Amino acid sequence: MSELDVEKKCSTCQRMLALSAFAANRSKLDGRQNNCRECTAEAYRRRREASGKTVRRTNVPEGHKHCLTCDEVKPWSEWHRNVTASDGLSTLCKPCKAAKGRAGHLKRQYGITEAQRDELIASQKGLCVICLSAPAVHVDHCHKTGKVRGVLCFNCNSGIGKLGDDPDKTRRATAYLEGNSWKPILVAPGVYQLPS
Repeated sequence: MSELDVEKKCSTCQRMLALSAFAANRSKLDGRQNNCRECTAEAYRRRREASGKTVRRTNVPEGHKHCLTCDEVKPWSEWHRNVTASDGLSTLCKPCKAAKGRAGHLKRQYGITEAQRDELIASQKGLCVICLSAPAVHVDHCHKTGKVRGVLCFNCNSGIGKLGDDPDKTRRATAYLEGNSWKPILVAPGVYQLPS
């Protein structure tokens, strides 16, 4: 007699179901649990909700998946692939994964949270503190100490980065732009004096 021919009564829903509808349990005489898989899953969901934890939705249409972070059901195209997962998709949808990645980058790289970055931007009225015209989007920090100085636009942040975060180079660049010539004066062979 095959497993499909044998039926068992679920102790919760009282339905007669095939033996395959019950999960394995070696401690039982018939090797199966007393409750069917559906009743066991429902009991698990109720326990998770009672303890205040998030619960996956069960009424997700085919070709879609529920994201626990944003609590939305999205099509598979909104998920990255993960070959090790049972469904082949990552646990977070693409927007949630990107947001988590940005937050992690700020914490690892600069030691600040997104809220602290947003406070910096608000204190600068949303503008880059150097050019005062472009929106502030790039965190600027001292490469020696790691301390965050502010939030700049891309051009200003990369500009001071190209100058090596050196105030003297920045002053010479400013003087050059204002028309003052910063040509070094040869004092001795191989020794130059910069104008003050």
